[in-house]
Amino acid sequence: MADTEVKIYSLTTCGHCKATKRLLSECDVAYDFVDVDILEGDERKTILEDVKLLNPKCSFPTIKIGDTVIVGYKEDEIKEALGL
Repeated sequence: MADTEVKIYSLTTCGHCKATKRLLSECDVAYDFVDVDILEGDERKTILEDVKLLNPKCSFPTIKIGDTVIVGYKEDEIKEALGL
């Protein structure tokens, strides 16, 4: 698990996104995140294209744990993907 890359595509106004970040922090899991709603222009367009590849509905949070993609705050699925 230590080598598993964890990335969250989130919105600053999303309660489920905040809960996901809080869960990972409480579990001492290192993660990267992108708050998509504060991006602008080409950067935002590029990130949204990345999200759509993982989650065609482009909903948030979209969480990538290694090769696993989880859409939404699903605590049990997140912990399972992390091996917790």
